[in-house]
Amino acid sequence: MNKSLLGALKIVLFVSIGFFLLYLVFDKFDGYYQEECALQEIAPEDCSLLDRLWQDFSSANWWWLGLTIVLYLISNLSRAARWLMLLRPMGYRPRFGNSFLTVMLGYFGNLGFPRAGEVLRPTTFSSYEKIPLERTLATIVVDRLVDVLSLGIVVGLTLLLEFNKIQTFLSANLPAGSESEGISIWWLVAACTLLLLLGGLYFLRDRIRETALYGKLRQTLQGFREGLLSILHLKRPWLFLLHSVNIWLMYYLMTYLAFFAFAPTAELPPIAGLLVFTFGAFGIVIPTPGGMGTYHLLVVSGLTLFYGISGIDAFAFANLAFFSIQVGGNVLFGLISTILLPIYNKNYQPPAPLVESTR
Repeated sequence: MNKSLLGALKIVLFVSIGFFLLYLVFDKFDGYYQEECALQEIAPEDCSLLDRLWQDFSSANWWWLGLTIVLYLISNLSRAARWLMLLRPMGYRPRFGNSFLTVMLGYFGNLGFPRAGEVLRPTTFSSYEKIPLERTLATIVVDRLVDVLSLGIVVGLTLLLEFNKIQTFLSANLPAGSESEGISIWWLVAACTLLLLLGGLYFLRDRIRETALYGKLRQTLQGFREGLLSILHLKRPWLFLLHSVNIWLMYYLMTYLAFFAFAPTAELPPIAGLLVFTFGAFGIVIPTPGGMGTYHLLVVSGLTLFYGISGIDAFAFANLAFFSIQVGGNVLFGLISTILLPIYNKNYQPPAPLVESTR
């Protein structure tokens, strides 16, 4: 099969996936909307998700929604640049275009299956840049660890500024503690099994070291270790920090500015944007495709419980934010990245590493 035909088939495949994902998202949220209508005692014949989405999107301020997409792109430009900063201490000189396009491709992959993008992004990037996959994967781990730390800072800031409201929410929604049932026998069995396994590996260590599998595993782990340690060899750590701050600032602004696109949320203060953004961030972190469902649940909870927005309006805002950013942005730019990557890398030969490793 020639490369042109293969490329065309890939484009058709991913366009089809994009439309299929949109169908799955709509089908999922149609059920949520019917439940919401039932709670509001709205007749099923008057409860059409298509009609509601059409009304919400047609009445929304598209200038603000368009601006959130711009912020989305800016955040991913910083993410791509930050990722390159982790790869360069190992001597690699990958192109920024490949970093950015594979970041966008990764987000697209997350819509199909939870965390699929965390595999799709490094494998695609490694194939084009000829970088060992274990090193690329390690830098992804570092990237995500920095995100976890950043999310922790955002949560801390939210707790500091809206402590009373969050305390009320937690006390109203966390289940009461149950009595301890003691240590399960299964934990004891698992611990004994683990000890026996480790003991067997220790006594057979000399034979294991002679196998080809051990050599390959050791090489892979070494590459992974070097990728993890790349953060200790940054040439400009202040720039890495600046990109990290910019990523999360853009994330926050994407939520807050989206408020202005929808009349029921347009008067909410900046602190509301921070709290709803924090709730939505946990909805995205929970392993569902692109945060589908969990994002809506937590955003609706934040808006209704803390700021008095009605359930229907809160659900409508969650749809606007989700479809315009999480689905519209990810699918659109994911498909564009799928098309551009083979074109951008046609006849491309990555430069040889400057050094072997960071050791």
